[in-house]
Amino acid sequence: MTMIERKTIDLEQGWEFMQKGITKLKNILEGLPEPQFNSEDYMMLYTTINNMCTQKPPHDYSQQLYDKYRESLEEYITSTVLPSLREKHNEFMLRELVKRWKNHKVMVRWLSRFFHYLDRYFIARRSLPPLNEVGLTCFRNLVYQELNGQVRDAVISLIDHEREGELIDQVLLKDVLDIFVEIGMGYMDYYENDFEAEILNNTAAYYSRKASNWILEDSCPDYMLKAEECLRREKERVSHYLHSSSEPKLLEKVQHELLSVYATQLLEKEDSGCHALLRDDKVEDLSRMYRLFSKIPRGLEPVSSIFKQHVTAEGTALVKQAEDAASNKKAENVVGLQEQVFVRKVIELHDKYMAYVNECFMNHTLFHKALKEAFEIFFNERVQNELLSVFATQLLRDDKVEDLSRMCRLFSKIPRGLEPVSSIFKQHVTAEGTALVKQAEDAASNKKAENVVGLQEQVFVRKVIELHDKYMAYVNECFMNHTLFHKALKEAFEIFCNKGVAGSSSAELLATFCDNIQKKGGSENLSDEAIEQTLEKVVMLLAYIADKDLFAEFYRKKLARRLLFDKSANDDHERSILTKLKQQCGGQFTSRMEGMVTDLTLARENQTYFEDYLHKNSDANPGIGLTVTVLTTGFWPSYKSLDLNLPQEMVRCVEVFKEFYQTKTKHRKLTWIYSLGTCDINGKFEPKTMELVVTTYQAAALLLFNASDRLSYSEIMSQLNLNDDDVVRLLHSLSCAKYKILNKEPNTKTISPTDYFEFNPKFTDKMRRIKIPLPPVGEKKKVIEDVEKDRRYAIDASIVRIMKSRKVLNHQQLVMECVEQLGRMFKPDFKAIKKRIEDLITRDYLERDKDNANLYRYLA
Repeated sequence: MTMIERKTIDLEQGWEFMQKGITKLKNILEGLPEPQFNSEDYMMLYTTINNMCTQKPPHDYSQQLYDKYRESLEEYITSTVLPSLREKHNEFMLRELVKRWKNHKVMVRWLSRFFHYLDRYFIARRSLPPLNEVGLTCFRNLVYQELNGQVRDAVISLIDHEREGELIDQVLLKDVLDIFVEIGMGYMDYYENDFEAEILNNTAAYYSRKASNWILEDSCPDYMLKAEECLRREKERVSHYLHSSSEPKLLEKVQHELLSVYATQLLEKEDSGCHALLRDDKVEDLSRMYRLFSKIPRGLEPVSSIFKQHVTAEGTALVKQAEDAASNKKAENVVGLQEQVFVRKVIELHDKYMAYVNECFMNHTLFHKALKEAFEIFFNERVQNELLSVFATQLLRDDKVEDLSRMCRLFSKIPRGLEPVSSIFKQHVTAEGTALVKQAEDAASNKKAENVVGLQEQVFVRKVIELHDKYMAYVNECFMNHTLFHKALKEAFEIFCNKGVAGSSSAELLATFCDNIQKKGGSENLSDEAIEQTLEKVVMLLAYIADKDLFAEFYRKKLARRLLFDKSANDDHERSILTKLKQQCGGQFTSRMEGMVTDLTLARENQTYFEDYLHKNSDANPGIGLTVTVLTTGFWPSYKSLDLNLPQEMVRCVEVFKEFYQTKTKHRKLTWIYSLGTCDINGKFEPKTMELVVTTYQAAALLLFNASDRLSYSEIMSQLNLNDDDVVRLLHSLSCAKYKILNKEPNTKTISPTDYFEFNPKFTDKMRRIKIPLPPVGEKKKVIEDVEKDRRYAIDASIVRIMKSRKVLNHQQLVMECVEQLGRMFKPDFKAIKKRIEDLITRDYLERDKDNANLYRYLA
């Protein structure tokens, strides 16, 4: 098998064939009658170049063909393109240039396809410029270098015509300027150096001429309208035919010539400059001024300076006007009125120019600063002190919410301006709260009966809650939730909330208020939602009470009565307030109260087990219905545990329950609190038999009369084994109160040791079931004593904690740290702390330094 050798093509023969194809391409581009290239034509031309470049040396004509590619382009440009351009001028020359550039790119594209082998192999190996680049370079060197000056001038001439309002062919300019960009082959040097630099100079000169005339002829608003329109058009010009990179440079030139050069003259124009626009409230023109001058370097500084001068002048005029009016006063009330008018006008002035800052001047910091400085100048400390107090107090007194909001906005702009406002707010709230305390004390001093006093105290707490709601709304809405006003409100409430009313502390009043709304039959008839909201507000008020531990003890006592005597209206409310108190004061504050609630639930379960026990052990049944509530001593308030001599019927009940309880646990001791017990007993009177609901003490006393018709005071006391106070209380309730179950000799209203008692068989009442209450025991004194005792323990614990960590501490520091630690629950007295320190020294917890009596050391 033999290989057919390819025939060698010499350079002249091959190039002659290529010349025919190139001539055909030129004719097509020139619009001469010539058929289009078909695929066969293209393949023949491509194959010829391919074969001429792949022949063995010396017949490899790659370099020669590379050179002839460039020469053929240069020849076409020199013989055809340049003559056609030289004979045309201005817009016609531009159109011819665009046409020739488009044709040249087509020619380069087709020749690059014919000579593709060179691009793919020869040029890559020799690191020569690609064919496309060679083609564009030919046009740049022969056409662009000769004509770019004429082209640039023709383009700028058309732009000038457009600026004067004539219509031009924008598409043509876009095509021409694209040549400046494309000729750089990825670089902007030719566009920037040969065109952009000149158009920028031309633009500056053009607008310099325009501005010099407009500044003399036009008012400031008219001038700004023209300037804004010019900037808009130049921006459109860029989008239509200039390169996008020219936009910032072009606009900077226009802004400089129209605004920077004439800024001072424009702003200070008489009757139409910035002062006049502010004076005449030309909001739209001021907005335009801001838009224009914000675009030039430091352009807003003179505008803000004029703004500051204008506001200062207006404010100073207001001060002068107020001072003149005050000097002509006839009566004190007129002065107050003048001061109110002045402050109201200042607020209106501030609102007006704050709106300018926000809307016209786009909330710019320069204008905020200018407004602030202007107000600092004329609305100085002297003016504030002389005029603010009357006006602010009047607004608070008259509940002028909107005016207070505006006043807060104004004074927040002035350094430390809100401090005097918050001080006045504090004084006002303190005065209103103190007036409530005085009103409650006056009402209590005029009391006719105990229940009226309780009602007055309830009204007082309710009014304090309403006062807090009112002024908390002021803080949140009028005073923008500012910390200064939160602090003022807190300090004001701390002043009057820690004052007592008619001998009762605020802690007791709050606890009583809570008790009243949570117990069955309380005076507050509220929905569940209203109770929940009220309890939340009470807890909020508790934050202002110094003696939180005293509140806790009073509340615990009252909670115990509600739970033990089934007086609680809703268990959910009980748990809810404990949760709120825990969040406010910590877990230690509510731990015993939460234990009481849990304890009662366990006690109910225990009673169920006891009833099951009686059902299963019929011999153990005492024959009397018995309910026992077993409590944990640590959770509940302390109660007197007297060794009452129970009637035989009740003794059996106690024994049965003890037997049951021993089946559950043998490690707990039961202590019976008979003072908390109740009994239902049947009284057989001559008119009718009645059911009496009495305490255990009362029941034991009444049952004595089953065995005796007549008993003396001393006999009752000895048989019951009670002390004098308890005997007096129970006998008074049975013989001197509303229900006289016993007759007393002598028939007086007081109980004495010489009295005799006998059953009253003729007693009757319209009800078949009556409850006979015992006179209440004053618990307040005991609560206060318990709290004082707990405080001593708390102070001891705090001192030991501090000294254990610090080891050595001087007296002053120890006292201050102790006060800080305990301050959340109560404010310890310095004397009490000193006393506890002395006690701890005697108990060998601390010792005094031998050289310095004010220094303490911890003894491990």
